[in-house]
Amino acid sequence: MTISGVAVATVALGLALAACSSSGSTATSTSGGGADKTLVVDQTFDLKTSDPARAFELTGSIVDKAIYETALTFDGGDLTKPVPQLTTFAESPDSKVLTLTLAGKHTFTSGNPVTIDDIVWSFQRVQGIAGNPSFLLQDPSTSNNLKIAKTSDTTMTLTSETANPALPSILPNPSLGVLDSKTVMAKGGTTTKDDKAESYLNGASAGSGPYQLESYDVTTKVVFKTNPNYAGTKPAYGRVVLQNITGPSQKIDIQGGQAQLATGLNSQQVQGLASDSIKVVKTVSANVGYMWLNQDPKHSGSITDNPNFITAMRKGIDYAGLLAVAGEGSTQPGGIVPSQFLGAIKPDATTSFDLAAAKTALAASGYSGQEVKLTYPTDATLDGIQFTTLAQKVQAQLKDVGITTKLDGVPIATLLDAYRAGTLQAGLMYWGPDYPDPADYTTFSPGDSLGKRAGWAAGMAPEVTTAKKAAIASTGDARAAAYAAWQEAANKVGPFIPLVQAARYYVTSGSISGVVPNAVWTVDLALIK
Repeated sequence: MTISGVAVATVALGLALAACSSSGSTATSTSGGGADKTLVVDQTFDLKTSDPARAFELTGSIVDKAIYETALTFDGGDLTKPVPQLTTFAESPDSKVLTLTLAGKHTFTSGNPVTIDDIVWSFQRVQGIAGNPSFLLQDPSTSNNLKIAKTSDTTMTLTSETANPALPSILPNPSLGVLDSKTVMAKGGTTTKDDKAESYLNGASAGSGPYQLESYDVTTKVVFKTNPNYAGTKPAYGRVVLQNITGPSQKIDIQGGQAQLATGLNSQQVQGLASDSIKVVKTVSANVGYMWLNQDPKHSGSITDNPNFITAMRKGIDYAGLLAVAGEGSTQPGGIVPSQFLGAIKPDATTSFDLAAAKTALAASGYSGQEVKLTYPTDATLDGIQFTTLAQKVQAQLKDVGITTKLDGVPIATLLDAYRAGTLQAGLMYWGPDYPDPADYTTFSPGDSLGKRAGWAAGMAPEVTTAKKAAIASTGDARAAAYAAWQEAANKVGPFIPLVQAARYYVTSGSISGVVPNAVWTVDLALIK
């Protein structure tokens, strides 16, 4: 067996952000050493739950990264290869079997030791609950669950029916955080859909990570305190407050020293902020903002499932205009795979603005002015960019084509419930990477999880499915071209329109360091000093 990682082109940053302390700051207590210090982080929430097997939003990843350890992890912001955390790993030559072996001694907040049984049970719970993260532990070709087996007191295997070279880079996802099985089972936890442990996990911690929950509210703030049993390097801050703050208020907090880290400022909001006490670092965000058009006749209004109408939408969007709204550092992805990952493509004729071609396609569609409802989240941002702003810009652009849209802004929790049920006609949303590999994005295919949200059922667009299967089956140097071909096929006929990747800014106030951007969990709170 050989140890392997996944080749991706991504930005690996280890930032040592340091500055003089802000006068009058209330973000850090001055009552003592590290254990007495409080770190305040501003983040615009898209939070639904702290239960790893159910959490699948960006803020949820920040929370669960702080509470839970995973079998494998990444070293800071380096996403090119996974490294051991709870286990080491070995991959079979055919990439079908991954063997995990316990590494060192780790302890849950309860005092229970982390065992191979806990990892097996936690993975089986993800599969059994069948929530949004469950696809992480499925075979990429068949969508059947991976076979999870304990092979000794210190080893286990994950077996795929087909080659699964991305699996080592999947396991660091915080949704695969390992739970204290004894504690969670006592609170109603099971490895089936009958699991009743979510409410417990939203108020307490059952992990072995650097922090544990002190309080938890999906709309206001999450407060962490240190886990005294954590086996790794103790965090510099004994208490962390992660609070739900919008971009404009984040700027005020940073300027006033009320927060030490802001993650949701856009390019306009950071203008003029940098000073002796405030540091601004720009990275390329891997979050892709996109539009979707429902292909299910029950929800399409007999409009959005029309191929010519989809072409009119693709051609009618002025992508450069959206980049102007997104601001400096933003870019247009050619496909759904972000520009810095393996297999990314550049924009081509299918994703270029052409007003005349858009009007021609619209006429061919038979569209006669019917209103298209465009749903978007009002309380979430695309790296600081308000979706309301993007929606208004898209509405104006489509009006020039002759397409009438009705803007439908709703809270993200409401949007996600309806979107996941596949009942929304059209909308704007974003996708953050679950793991840094193009295999993560094949879910935007007919019959797959994201495809179903847009009513793109199995059997539709067979050429896209064929290209997807070829991409998943590819290995080595052939992977990049195969994933590019899949995206090109999807762009021609599919209901997803990639729009923009914004710049992401990390803004710090005060004398903090160790802020390491990460495309999977945004930031590791335990690394901040």
